[in-house]
Amino acid sequence: MAESFLFSIAESLITKLASHAFQEASRVVGLYDHLRDLKKTLSLVKAVLLDADQKQEHNHELQEWLRQLKSVFYDAEDVLNEFECQTLRKQVLKAHGTIKDEMAQQIKDVSKRLDKVAADRHKFGLRIIDVDTRVVHRRDTSRMTHSRVSDSDVIGREHDKEKIIELLMQQNPNDDDKSLSVIPIVGIGGLGKTTLAQFVFNDKRIYECFSLKMWVCVSDDFDINQLIMKIINSANDANAPFRQQNLNMVDLEQLQNQLRSKLAGKKFLLVLDDVWNDDRVKWVELRNLIQEGVAGSKILVTTRIDSIASMMGTVTSHKLQRLSSENSLSLFVKWAFKEGEEQKHPHLVNIGKEIVKKCRGIPLAVRTLGSSLFSKFEANEWECVRDNEIWNLPQKKDDILPALKLSYDFLPSYLRQCFALFSLYPKDYEFRSFEVVRLWGALGVLASPRKNETLEDVVKQYLDELLSRSFLQDFIDCGTFYQFRIHDLVHDLAVFVTKEECLLVNSHIQNIPENIRHLSFAEYSCLGNSFTSKSVVVRTIMFPNGAEGGNVESLLNTCVSKFKLLRVLDLSYSTCKTLPRSIGKLKHLRYFSIENNRNIKRLPNSICKLQNLQLLSVRGCKKLKALPKALRKLISLRHLKITTKQPVLPYSEITNLITLAHLYIASSHNMESILGGVKFPALKTLYVVDCHSLKSLPLDVTNFPELETLFVVDCVNLDLELWKDDHEEQNPKLKLKYVAFWGLPQLVALPQWLQETANSLQTLFIKNCDNLEMLPEWLSTLTNLKALEISDCPKLISLPDNIHHLTALERLRIVGCPELCRKCQPHVGNYDNWCRRMKALLGSQDAWEIVEKDGHVTLSDLTRVTVDLTRVSDLTDDLASSLSCPTQLSSLLQSPLRYSPFRVDKHTP
Repeated sequence: MAESFLFSIAESLITKLASHAFQEASRVVGLYDHLRDLKKTLSLVKAVLLDADQKQEHNHELQEWLRQLKSVFYDAEDVLNEFECQTLRKQVLKAHGTIKDEMAQQIKDVSKRLDKVAADRHKFGLRIIDVDTRVVHRRDTSRMTHSRVSDSDVIGREHDKEKIIELLMQQNPNDDDKSLSVIPIVGIGGLGKTTLAQFVFNDKRIYECFSLKMWVCVSDDFDINQLIMKIINSANDANAPFRQQNLNMVDLEQLQNQLRSKLAGKKFLLVLDDVWNDDRVKWVELRNLIQEGVAGSKILVTTRIDSIASMMGTVTSHKLQRLSSENSLSLFVKWAFKEGEEQKHPHLVNIGKEIVKKCRGIPLAVRTLGSSLFSKFEANEWECVRDNEIWNLPQKKDDILPALKLSYDFLPSYLRQCFALFSLYPKDYEFRSFEVVRLWGALGVLASPRKNETLEDVVKQYLDELLSRSFLQDFIDCGTFYQFRIHDLVHDLAVFVTKEECLLVNSHIQNIPENIRHLSFAEYSCLGNSFTSKSVVVRTIMFPNGAEGGNVESLLNTCVSKFKLLRVLDLSYSTCKTLPRSIGKLKHLRYFSIENNRNIKRLPNSICKLQNLQLLSVRGCKKLKALPKALRKLISLRHLKITTKQPVLPYSEITNLITLAHLYIASSHNMESILGGVKFPALKTLYVVDCHSLKSLPLDVTNFPELETLFVVDCVNLDLELWKDDHEEQNPKLKLKYVAFWGLPQLVALPQWLQETANSLQTLFIKNCDNLEMLPEWLSTLTNLKALEISDCPKLISLPDNIHHLTALERLRIVGCPELCRKCQPHVGNYDNWCRRMKALLGSQDAWEIVEKDGHVTLSDLTRVTVDLTRVSDLTDDLASSLSCPTQLSSLLQSPLRYSPFRVDKHTP
């Protein structure tokens, strides 16, 4: 299936060869003619690739030709990357001489091979199709969280919803009976069990019936400790989630006590979504631990397996049926057309009826295929889907892979590689767009940003397109990053289409095929004896859940000696004490992380030979004495995340990193001042976290002309007012859009310089600022402010009277400010007037709330709180995970756990 990537690879190679920088470099070293000929042949082959991809399904000779072509393309890609590496190294080292002799033969060899394979294209009668017309037309789609779903997106499930709600609200026959009712929803994959549970979970009657609602995604890991932790986190007030430093060392008794305190005296609803465990002993153990609620507490379970539903349920399982033909067509039309548009195209609707029949009433298949045909009005495109022979392939019972594969075939070629890389992550993984940026960028599968665009902008566009095709779910637009999952059947599709390229290694895999280029290990123990790949073409080695406990010295030695083409090496949470000096030989490496390694004290200076490196992360390496010398040589670096014992950063080195866009400084406790007088012309985001000795943070617009996002967190001695803006009024102002101040006891009032951002600031978060007493009247001058959250500021006593002048405000959330909340009780002081003004400003009750520390809503006219700003915050990078459910960031940085409102994993991103 990897042959479907060829058009995209050819396009990227041609784009690279056509770039001004590449052509200039090739002229300098005398290779211009060679590379021009290579580009010409690539263009000839590219012209017929789209036709070849469509015709290969039943033509084995054509399939073989494409396989040969793929091999040559990848070799060409490696040769061009080698040329770039040599050029960059020559630029940094100012070496004399030429690299012509080193590269000319390699380019000649790959050109000769390509010419030979390309000559065979005439045998297949392939048409020339120069442009991939499978473009995506963006649509306005609803954003979903894990437990929310738009009612308008649910078709044909009203009857199911009412039956489930009736069971949930049913009182036990004996009011003193505290035994838990467990209601199972059972059905095949893709049928909409989770959607139905979401539909129920957010019904107003459920809010009124249950004082505590919890949502836990169980998936295939029924570990009792993990599940209790997830339940606790879901039950927690969003501002103080319970966390442990190492789940494997948590005392079960301690967890049980926490759980009891959360559930005691409350009538709760717990949703256990996607259960696969058939071990009754484990289920009974968990059930016994959650018997603390009052009478009427309920558990709602979703599962694919009847025997599990029977084992867990106390009532007859609700068996979810397939959608009727009528409802299937309604769902299909909803996703294939804009509202009312179908009336203009009755002939397409008739073809759609035949397509829908083949989806067999499975909503996921219906929705995905409908999305793939959105804004396509040529009958032949619809007929192609209807008549595709993939429907005739041997299928397992209830198999919907053919429907999903058809949707994949309709993806533009540039999206196919990106989508396929999702297969490197485990099922039910919670993705964040900033980690996707790093991986896709390092592997070179992104289009070059256009003028005034960044790679982050390109990734957002790609994810919007995948979302519009229904390949993503549980999607949250957080402003500067996206958070999402993919359905496990969509994950199966990603594995299917890239099985020759990507492999997620788990305990069941004994051998690694030779042709695998991207390797991901479910956990460090999976590396073990299975790591016997004979391949030398590996480009990715990663541990999406972290290489916790892994001593990776032998792996590193293998990488250096064997995997010389490696682009991505992520060894987060490993325990090695040293890195080999030979790591500098991995000249193709673009992404290297050893963050949260608690043993490493030094990095070899040879790491600065990696001129292609785009990301270097040593965040959380608390024993690291100093950064490597000669950082200035990392001229491609975009992301730098550091923890160091140095009292002063090597400014002369860092200031030379002119492409640096994201800088993260954490747990560097010896630094009293940072960044003074250093210019960062491209820096977009700055994180200063858990730096206890830090006293000042100068932010001069001259030095930070592009800075948009600022996080200052847990810097207990920092006085933000120590820096004063001495510039004239007419001088340029900071362009900050997103600002977070957390854990700053020195903060008594917002720093005056924040006024500079009046025309740019969109989101402001203030948390755990124990001495903050009031917000300034000039807050109302922040005319672009869309989101304001204030939490855990116990001395805050007032808000500006003119806060209603924030006419751009869309979200307001105030939590854990008891002095302020006392003044906001109904009918106290100016509360009613203030309330009316805020409602006039913000409108929907979903947009604002004021909450006491214990979680009680104090605004009497709010019937329910459905929007938690901490889930739709405008943040980027790693702090997003902590903002999703805010916590003391020092705890986050020390913890090998990863938390989000949807799941608890072992690792922060």
